[in-house]
Amino acid sequence: MATPAPIAPEEALALVRISARLLFANGQTTRRCIDSVVHLGACLGLTVEIAARWGELDLRVSGPSLPARLEVIAVTPAGVEMHKVTETLDVMDKVCLGTLAPAQARAALDAIDHLKPISLLRFAAFAGAGAAALAVIFGAVDPVTLLLIFASAAGGACVRRWLSHVAPNPLPQPLAASFLAGLVAAAASHIFPASVVFVIALCPCMILVPGPHLLNSALDLARMRLPLGGARLGYAALLILMICIGLLAGLSLGAASLPLSGGAAVPLAIDVIAAGIAVAAFGTYFSMPWRMLPFPMAVGMAGHAVHWATLAVGAGLTAATFATCFLVGAVVTPLANRMRLPFAAVAFASVVSLMPGSFLFRMSDALIGMGAAAPAAQPALLIAAIEDATTAVAVLVAMALGLILPKVILERLFPPTLP
Repeated sequence: MATPAPIAPEEALALVRISARLLFANGQTTRRCIDSVVHLGACLGLTVEIAARWGELDLRVSGPSLPARLEVIAVTPAGVEMHKVTETLDVMDKVCLGTLAPAQARAALDAIDHLKPISLLRFAAFAGAGAAALAVIFGAVDPVTLLLIFASAAGGACVRRWLSHVAPNPLPQPLAASFLAGLVAAAASHIFPASVVFVIALCPCMILVPGPHLLNSALDLARMRLPLGGARLGYAALLILMICIGLLAGLSLGAASLPLSGGAAVPLAIDVIAAGIAVAAFGTYFSMPWRMLPFPMAVGMAGHAVHWATLAVGAGLTAATFATCFLVGAVVTPLANRMRLPFAAVAFASVVSLMPGSFLFRMSDALIGMGAAAPAAQPALLIAAIEDATTAVAVLVAMALGLILPKVILERLFPPTLP
């Protein structure tokens, strides 16, 4: 096996620095990011210790010809760009194997850093496809309804892309997209029944839920990285709050409210096919390379079959969610490690329709409705909000535990190998 060519300490440090920033910024789990960067440093003759925080990475670096120093990298882990993670890890492996010269590696990493996001057409099309697939899973089969949901989600994606160019703060993006979804649902409430309006409002907002950030937060908390895990959780909660505010504001402006229920059970075959489309849409949404899409699609379809079957035999929603996520976590863990993909993004794409978005949105609607309701109606609204909040938290905990437990166990028994 080849060994890395001799490299100047400063050049080696530059490779370590840019690799760490690319992995941390684009959705790689904290542990895998640290392990990969420490291994790269060892291959280049450096001893690297990393402390990860929200907004920065602290690298303590030393080597035979490099005095110990502290490098602080300003980076916020707010992105989910799977192709950047995959290509960065590929460059790091080639450096460690000695098949890529340091100068070429630096150029390759710089090129990865400047990769453009997926095209607007593809971004909008797959946002719409993902929302429409979720609508099918929730029981909507009318072509007009699906087309309206597709248009609402695609329009929201266009607004998000425009805002990403004019405002560096990510919070307005889900706020504006969900506001548009609320306006569309409010307009639809004059034509469609309440059950259909519920799905029209829900599905374009479901694709905005920051699932990868929630999963990365849970992983950090499970590994006792409490400040970083708490910061990730706070960021995800802020995004969810923006989604709720935007949706309810759009509905309010259109003189409508969120229906109490909607959707219906669908046959297994339809559920599984729609799940595969949703996984493909979300995989593309998170910039997964095309050639890798079939694998998570198969996992997501199998997971939805398990979810459908467990509900059919009488299992509760929380138990069915946990069983599904445990299966997905057990399969995605080695799959993500082998394919060099961020675990959180692949896992979330596989179980996206299990997110309790409907309960979160109904809870928000009930809490806001309390302000305008008569005193006699307020206790009932409060009870409804508490019930929806409890269900949402229970499902989220079941998802987090189901996805994380097999990952932690498998990586403890079979640690991922590095070149």
